[in-house]
Amino acid sequence: MDITIRASFLPHDDPEASLAFYRDVLGFEVRGDVGRGGTRRLTVGPLGQAGTSVVLHPAGDDPELLLATPDLDSVFERLQARAEVIQEPIEQPYGIRDCAFLDPAGNMIRVQELPEAGAST
Repeated sequence: MDITIRASFLPHDDPEASLAFYRDVLGFEVRGDVGRGGTRRLTVGPLGQAGTSVVLHPAGDDPELLLATPDLDSVFERLQARAEVIQEPIEQPYGIRDCAFLDPAGNMIRVQELPEAGAST
């Protein structure tokens, strides 16, 4: 299977401290900052790696792992017999085709079909 990590979702309880750590300590670029106060959702990622992000979300939101593949049907076929299917492959209104599963601990794993998923950036 050709799968890459697209985004990891991590909770925060202090958006300013999280932003300072990921931007100023790790040197990640800020790709998105939505919301206000403690409800801010921040998207950050390493410079030069636009296809990989960390989404920092308010504590209490469900964790999620976002993966990418150039062949969603093949990945779905392999995983559907081994994981609990939450959503079969569909075209989302925002233009991404994806599916979703749960891991053994109940964490959501969403797989997006992206032609460049296997390509190096």
